[in-house]
Parts: sequence; structure tokens; C-alpha cells
Amino acid sequence: MDQVIGNLYGIDFTLGGTLLELSYLLAALFFVIGLKLLSHPETARKGNIYAASGMFLAIITTLLLHKNAQGGGIPLANIWIILAALGVGSVIGWIMALRIKMTAMPQMVSFYNATGGAASALVALLEFPNADMNNLGSVLVTILGLVIGSIAFSGSMVAYGKLDGKVGDIFSGMMKYVNIFLLLVVVAISVFIMTSGQTPEQLNWAIYLLLAVSLIYGIMFVMPIGGADMPVVISLLNSLTGIAATMAGFIYNNQAMILGGILVGAAGTILTILMCNAMNRSLLNVIIGAFGGGGASSNKDQIGDMKEITMSDASILLSYSKSVVIVPGYGLAVAQAQHACHELDVILSGKGVNVRYAIHPVAGRMPGHMNVLLAEADVPYNQLFEMDSINPDMPNTDVVMVIGANDVVNPAAITDPGSPIAGMPIINAHLAKNIIVMKRGRGKGYAGIENELFFDAKTRLLFGDAKNTLQNLVSEIKSL
Repeated sequence: MDQVIGNLYGIDFTLGGTLLELSYLLAALFFVIGLKLLSHPETARKGNIYAASGMFLAIITTLLLHKNAQGGGIPLANIWIILAALGVGSVIGWIMALRIKMTAMPQMVSFYNATGGAASALVALLEFPNADMNNLGSVLVTILGLVIGSIAFSGSMVAYGKLDGKVGDIFSGMMKYVNIFLLLVVVAISVFIMTSGQTPEQLNWAIYLLLAVSLIYGIMFVMPIGGADMPVVISLLNSLTGIAATMAGFIYNNQAMILGGILVGAAGTILTILMCNAMNRSLLNVIIGAFGGGGASSNKDQIGDMKEITMSDASILLSYSKSVVIVPGYGLAVAQAQHACHELDVILSGKGVNVRYAIHPVAGRMPGHMNVLLAEADVPYNQLFEMDSINPDMPNTDVVMVIGANDVVNPAAITDPGSPIAGMPIINAHLAKNIIVMKRGRGKGYAGIENELFFDAKTRLLFGDAKNTLQNLVSEIKSL
């Protein structure tokens, strides 16, 4: 038996229990420090180490010090099973992290997010038979864990499929009504379970029906979302996974799980709101799935021809400019061109050119995708500028080079009220003195919308793979 070291209000405090709670507090501090350090690329690696150390501490102390209601610890056989599961999961995660390409990072984030949601949903499902139906708070926490975890799992798996090109979009005005109906069904089943007065065994069918409807809703609310809207849904799903983990923490009365889930949920929610502001969308639109989608602009007339530029002319224009702004997009990631891009900016900087990167909040396929990509190529963080800080200087910029970006520089967001991206804040590349666009072909972007910038009189296009084009451009500039 664990040694009793004190008593307060009739509650015994044991040495092991006190140490366990203190370890959870320390783990929470590690989580907070890690989250803070993750806010800057130069300290992000250290932040990961702090957060992982906090989780490792919570796991070890739980295995060694946790006591059940009868005062017994975790059976040795269970400890070996837990350690085996941790070992297998760690090896798989390690291998995936080593093999994953930066272009597939959004897919991996979605997949990991799905596993977190699934774990929380399974905790709720397995613990429901033990729920005290007379304690509505306990039942509500279990139901929320099941619903939110299921939505996070199925929604994240659909997001993974869409990002990986395995799942298409469903653009239909009916989807919002379908999703609202499914939400109402989820609420109705949840209320029935809480107020029926039946035992968990009698409600077995209802809890599995709730699981099924929640999984379907997770699929249906992500299906209509496409184009540049994907970073928003990824951050929302991340928030849901954190909230589901919090519910699991309440089920087990585990402070480390509660605090960790709250931090993830809060960070994801804040990021979702920031992403919504960047897309000029409301959070309600995301929740009901009336968000994103393809479709053509209301401006049906092609406004000109795309004009090409030779490699020689592009190199001269860049070399003799005073100010160059590079706008990276998903095409840069696809081509793995970040290192070649950094080589170009180093050469231009050596010629006295002021080179900066303009980062749109939803550039790429997940929040911060471009920042991570450029950090991998050792681009100094002080060269990266957010949209709001770089836009006022666009009219004074000699050349804007758009590499693989589309929707985030499309003037239709400003000029065409009928465009699906109307009202979305964009990087004002069209205000620069000269514009060079690197793209693989004459096709439209991920959202399927024609980009007016490509037909601008100041725009010249360099067609081809971004990596090869940048390497050729570097060679041309060196030969000047």
C-alpha cells in the first residue's frame, strides 16, 4: 500500500499519488514551454523536445505510480502490453518521419490527427458501459469524447485522401443541409442517451448509432471543402482532436490528458480563427461545410493571353532589380524546389538585390506549410514576411516572382464579386512593377479558378518544373 502522508477534508494524500500529480504539473509546464518554442522556426526543434519530454514523464509516472480505486497499481501484464504498443507505435512513427517527403507533410499531419481522434473515440466507447447514468456530467463527457473523436477521425481521413489526390470534392448546395441534418441527429441521439433513464447495456444500440452518425458527419462536412480552404479544415480538425483528448482526460480524471488536450484544442481553435480571417470566411461556414469549392468566376471572358519570358530576359530583369519578392506556393513544394529557390535568393542578394518572401496564411496545404518548407532550405526567418506586412510595399517592388502559387495571388478575389474566392485577402502581386510567374502549364489552380494575374500586361510566364527552371535561372544569372 502507498504511504499516507497527510489528510485534508477527510481525503488521504499518499506519497505516490502526490508525486504523480506533481509529475502531471511538471508535464503541463513542459507542454506550455514546448508550445511557446514552437512559435518560432529557430526554437521549434527544442519545443518538440520539451513537449515530448513532458509526455514521456507523464507516461512513465502513470505506469509506476497510478493506483486504482482499490489501491492497486497497474498489473504487470498490462504494463508490458502498454510498453509493447508504445514501442511499435514509436518505431512506425520514426520510420514514417524519416521517409516522408516535405510535399506529403500535410497528408501525414492529417493521418496523425485521425489517429488521435480515433484513440479518444475508442476510450469513450470502451468506457461507456462503466458510465454512471445518474451522473449527467460524466455521461456528457463520454458522449462528447465519442462524437468529437469520431468526427476528427473520419474528417481527418477524408482530408488525408483529398490532400493525397485519392478523394475528390463534392460541390453541392445541398451539402450544408445534409450536414445540418446530421448534426441535429447527433444532438438528438445524445439527448436521448442522457435522458432515457436506461442502463448502458440497454443503450448499447444507441451509442453505436451515435458513433456511426458521427463518423458519417465527419466525412460529409469535409467532402465539400477544397482549394485554398484545406488549411482551415486541417486546423479545425486538429482543434477537435485536442478537445476529444480533453474529454478522454475527464473520463479517466487524468490531469495530464486534460491539460494536453486543452492546449491542443485552444491552439487549434486560435489557428482556425486566424485561417478563417485569412480566407475571409466564418467559422460557421466551416462547421456546416458551406465552404470552399470550385466553380468558375462570373467573368467568363478571357481577359488576354499569357505572355512568356525567356530565361535570359528573366535573369537580366532579376539581376538589375533593387527589390524582389518571391511568393511561394504548393507548386514549389511539389517540385522540391525550395533549395534551388534559396540558391537564387542568395545570388541575387549578393548582387545587392533586396530579396524577401511573401507568405500567405493559407499558402500550401496546411497552416505554416511554406514556413516549414523554406526553413528546411535554411532560408533566414527574417526574410519571410506575412501578407499584411508585405502588401503595402508591393507598388514599390521591382519584380514579384510567383512560384507555384495561384489562388493566393488571384486579383479575382478583389475584382470579381462572383468568384468563389471573392473577398479573400490576397498577396497584391498585381501591384508590383513586374511579375514573373513560374508554373508547369496553362491550367488552373487547385481551386479550379482562372487567375487574372496570369493575363496581366505586366506578367510574364516561365513554364516548366519549378526546380529545373530555378536551377537554369541560377546558371543564367551566374553567366551574366
